[in-house]
Amino acid sequence: MDHKGIVQQFIEWIIYNGGLYVLLLVIFAETGLLIGFFFPGDSLLFAAGIYTTELAKSFFDVHYSVIIILVILASILGNMAGFWFGNKTGPLLYERKENWLFKRKYLVRAHDFYEQYGKGTIFLAKFLPIVRTFAPIVAGVVKMDKKTFHFYNILGSICWVGSMMLGGHYLQAWVQAKYGYSLKDHIEVIAIVIILITTLPVIYKIVFGKSQKTV
Repeated sequence: MDHKGIVQQFIEWIIYNGGLYVLLLVIFAETGLLIGFFFPGDSLLFAAGIYTTELAKSFFDVHYSVIIILVILASILGNMAGFWFGNKTGPLLYERKENWLFKRKYLVRAHDFYEQYGKGTIFLAKFLPIVRTFAPIVAGVVKMDKKTFHFYNILGSICWVGSMMLGGHYLQAWVQAKYGYSLKDHIEVIAIVIILITTLPVIYKIVFGKSQKTV
């Protein structure tokens, strides 16, 4: 009888069935395509770090650093795709007729926000679920400076992917050597903890941010 949880089964299915290719697709989608906001990017990257040996062997038996570099590139390209999409649809939004849901002033506020905080937003968005999907699209809509966007996109991708995958890789090696058991048997718990840590700040901001504005 298989006692593995749904999250662990899902992550292991990706690792063993799609391997690197599915991992790259998921990261690309989550960092730039609207449909990718629900993917578990952080926990998947950490799990991929734990499974770097298997991933490397499945991809021409390369060094695990090559896998990390490829995932970083997928994150960079995902954000570039999101920025391009926002850049192309932006003019249509500005010309769109206002209604109860859409107000042009929202775009103006977003533009002003990115003018002031755009650098930090693009960088930190990598570490925040949901936000990392929409941040590059909004940056494109409000015509954020391309050079600035690309610089912080690259920097954020390196830090996000590198910290998650190297964290998983070295923690797995340390636990295996010191305690003699594998983190692969605890992917479910690890994934849930990472999801909670990364999503709670976003949920807190959404819920309590609104309540503070209504006071």
